Amino acid sequence: MHVPDGFIDAPISAATGVVAAAAVAVSLRGARRELDERTAPLAGLVAAFIFAVQMLNFPVAAGTSGHLLGGALAAILVGPYTGVLCVSVVLLMQGILFADGGLTALGVNITDMAVVTTVVAYAVFRGLVKVLPRRRGSITAASFVAAVLSVPAAAVAFTLIYAVGGTTDVSISKVATAMIGVHVLIGIGEAAITALTVGAVVAVRPDLVYGARGLRQKLKLRVGGELVDVPDTAPVAARSHRKVWITGLVTSLVLAGFVSFYASANPDGLEKVAADKGIDARTEKHATADSPLADYGVKDVENARLSGGLAGVIGVGVTVVAGTGIFWAVRRRRTADVSPASTSGV
Repeated sequence: MHVPDGFIDAPISAATGVVAAAAVAVSLRGARRELDERTAPLAGLVAAFIFAVQMLNFPVAAGTSGHLLGGALAAILVGPYTGVLCVSVVLLMQGILFADGGLTALGVNITDMAVVTTVVAYAVFRGLVKVLPRRRGSITAASFVAAVLSVPAAAVAFTLIYAVGGTTDVSISKVATAMIGVHVLIGIGEAAITALTVGAVVAVRPDLVYGARGLRQKLKLRVGGELVDVPDTAPVAARSHRKVWITGLVTSLVLAGFVSFYASANPDGLEKVAADKGIDARTEKHATADSPLADYGVKDVENARLSGGLAGVIGVGVTVVAGTGIFWAVRRRRTADVSPASTSGV
């Protein structure tokens, strides 16, 4: 789904850049309400995990592969606003360091892959959670459905963007049919990865999953004729995130540094449709095509397995550092906003 330079004309690329910038600005503000002692330490890790899993292309049809987009996963784990930022960080790292997704098309990619997937997925997820039984299995099931729908929604969004700003003269109906058809299949893979990941975290630490908040009702105790909440025996703030964080980081490094070598080499859904329908006729060379990490390999390292593995490890490291820095900064801003000095007059 990474749109390269040249697919979309300059005016629409600029317009989607404005939309993406506005969405990121809104998300930075909204993330201040989402990031707390539970989610702030993990948001950077979520971005790194999405980067790693996006390297694992899986076959979906003859000669076509797909990979995780990550909007649904991020929104459910750390919140929709923070989720937009997580995917945006991944797209920025991929575009600058790995020549994956055009720089002039960065606005298109953030709008499509970060904003659309996150908004659609979280809206579907919240709607399902409200009607399903209040138990952990419902969180996993809702995650699956939300992820399934988020991917074809992104395909529809790309088709609409291409309809108004495409640089080649190709029937939009053909583009829509091909894009939605293949991305429905990719959505199944996205849903499986999302549900497995969310289910695994919910099983061990439901308090760390943003979408699972309120899953359990607090125990009540009658005191003086009134019902009051019974305090948790292990306050959330006192529970260590270290084990989950280390496990997630090691998993990301293994996926990007080792498992990615066995990923499908077939073109992904957008690449396949572009080649088949001819919408890639005006694709431009990436501005960072000469980057030492372009195409997910380390320059001058001849061994393909070692080159790809090193690139994956570097990508995970850079993404987790960049993401963690951003989210801690946002978290500190929230802390400053609700400091005792700011509430002394209340």
